[in-house]
Amino acid sequence: MARVTLSGLTKTYAGGVTAVDGLSLDIADGEFLVLVGPSGCGKSTALKMIAGLEEITAGEVAIGGEVVNDFAPRDRDIAMVFQSYALYPHMTVFDNIAFSLQIARLPKAEIQQRVAEVARILQLEDYLKRRPGNLSGGQRQRVAMGRAIIRQPSVFLMDEPLSNLDAKLRVQMRSEIAQIQHRLRVTTIYVTHDQVEAMTMGDRVALMRDGILQQVDTPTNIYDHPVNTFVASFIGSPAMNLYRARLEGTPAACRLILGKAQLAVPAAIFAGRPALVGKIGGDIIVGIRPEDMEDADLAPGHPVDQRLTAPVVITESLGSDQMVHFSIDAPVAKVADRDTLDEIVVTEGVTSTCIGRFGARSRARPGQSVTVAVACDRLHFFDAGSGVAI
Repeated sequence: MARVTLSGLTKTYAGGVTAVDGLSLDIADGEFLVLVGPSGCGKSTALKMIAGLEEITAGEVAIGGEVVNDFAPRDRDIAMVFQSYALYPHMTVFDNIAFSLQIARLPKAEIQQRVAEVARILQLEDYLKRRPGNLSGGQRQRVAMGRAIIRQPSVFLMDEPLSNLDAKLRVQMRSEIAQIQHRLRVTTIYVTHDQVEAMTMGDRVALMRDGILQQVDTPTNIYDHPVNTFVASFIGSPAMNLYRARLEGTPAACRLILGKAQLAVPAAIFAGRPALVGKIGGDIIVGIRPEDMEDADLAPGHPVDQRLTAPVVITESLGSDQMVHFSIDAPVAKVADRDTLDEIVVTEGVTSTCIGRFGARSRARPGQSVTVAVACDRLHFFDAGSGVAI
């Protein structure tokens, strides 16, 4: 096992395109860190630089306290698990897993023992004589993991290993990978574009955008305390609802003006965010997570001044709860794309759709109005210009 330290890691291609820009991370010995972000954000490029598969433009990669920039991939004591599995189709499962040991000419008895142990961990004992073409996608992914595990590396690098699997298998495999990593306690850096994978698997989550690290924290903290509107809109499913709004009144009696609706803002919010006091009387961006709204009929004790009424557009039943889309006349605040200079793009004069996660017993129906109870003590506030959390 080993600590991995990235210091100002940068990759600039010919033509001046910077894929990774000054990435600095400290991954503890035995930690499971997930690098997440949209396609093209630089996460896979960063992983390849750690592996030695991509030349580093600037910065350093240290594994176990030793800078490895000039080390060949085979000398970095790492093992990679790829999206494509990269198995040898003509070999059995046993030989695929044992390949690196066979190349190293280890004694047959040791190879047998180590393959048997890995097969037991990955529940592959019954498939050792099969070839990859006779396995399911999930089984092939286990074989790919087995080939990495048997090398007993200091670091695992995983590049979107579950993206080729169907939804049910992804859920199963992410749980299995997390359990295996917890058992082995090998430092693991896992790349994905799926924020659900990131939140359910990682000890910490590092979120990237356009080559720049936005936030690194535990899944709970990154969810509860996003540092900007990009993080807020990326983490969470469905995404956080973001609107331009105004604060009026005083910290002791403040109202959030959200289109034609008004919501009472608890004084405790200002106690925890002193900078928010200076935003009273001006525009801000407010964020409301879908799970922080409920059908008021299912929340009879909710304060009346923390409710709004809106027409229902559509409902989606998930069995355990309902996604209710309702209209709201507040201007939507969207995170700008990479080609837009402004951080926040506000859509004026357009009725927008807000998504709430209601209880399964909600009777909200399209074409009718619903009274929504908003958990105002869980509102998120961001600067109207920069999108930075307040």
